[in-house]
Amino acid sequence: MLPHPSTGPPRLLDRVRLALRRRHRSLRTEQSYVGWIRRFILYHGKRHPDEMGSTEVVEFLSYLAAERNVAPSTQNQALSALVFLYREVLGRELLGLDSAVRARTPRRLPVVLTREEVRAVLAGLDREYALIGGLLYGSGLRLLECLRLRIKDLDPKRRQIVVREGKGDHDRATVFPEALHDPLSSHLAGVRSLFDRDRSKRLPGVELPHAIERKLPSAGSEWSWQWVFPAPRLSTDPRTRIVRRHHLHESGVQRAIRRAAVQARVHKRVSPHVFRHSFATHLLEDGSDIRTVQSLLGHRDVRTTMVYTHVLDRGPMGVRSPIDRL
Repeated sequence: MLPHPSTGPPRLLDRVRLALRRRHRSLRTEQSYVGWIRRFILYHGKRHPDEMGSTEVVEFLSYLAAERNVAPSTQNQALSALVFLYREVLGRELLGLDSAVRARTPRRLPVVLTREEVRAVLAGLDREYALIGGLLYGSGLRLLECLRLRIKDLDPKRRQIVVREGKGDHDRATVFPEALHDPLSSHLAGVRSLFDRDRSKRLPGVELPHAIERKLPSAGSEWSWQWVFPAPRLSTDPRTRIVRRHHLHESGVQRAIRRAAVQARVHKRVSPHVFRHSFATHLLEDGSDIRTVQSLLGHRDVRTTMVYTHVLDRGPMGVRSPIDRL
């Protein structure tokens, strides 16, 4: 919670939180930005950022790349946090950042499961985890996209799932797996019972997007806005301190999938995101157009989707080894 105005001028990190919330940034972004700003301050001996500028930012970014050996995405995240601090909170522009040592971008091929491996891992999942795994593979969802699905986002009649506020804050539609229609219907019947119990206890409704919460404050108690995968227990909203029902936490899904992969003796590094990689690769193997796959995945650039052409079951770039023709 931010301090009450009567306690005096807010501290720097509270000003950062307030600026992020005014711009409706997610809780994860807020936690990430505050964490990087705190590390930046500690790195420079707890000097106030107002006393520093581009030179100190370049030094910190170079330290992350050269000494901490962070990934390029991690360094970019730190840079975004510091640019936000100076531009939006301190009212200053940072110049000369091009001189920072850049983290090297390694070229990595995605881990992809065979269809038999997908089937084996999914068979090792139970309860809602089996449905989540099925949606990750059957619809190409990212884990948080799946966990943040609401009842209204499922449209089996049109055979589509609408992903709201996906990566880059974009909406998109992806395929609804017909094989999951009956299991999802049974699951939602249980979710409805939980919803009815919560309403009978007059519990606060689910968290809503900011604009909807202002326009339709009671929508959080409506069935269509409920989570498809609600958590079994109530939790405290870290921003509002309201005790309500959130969606399942991703850590439980991650553990369940890793455990299922070990039990299935799949000797690959299996995570929830591997199902998304497998979804894309198997669609291409089945002859789907790469632009269609790009749209279903929500990639902004088709070059991101092109990486899956390197891991088709026909070998890299669809080439067979000449020794196989001897």
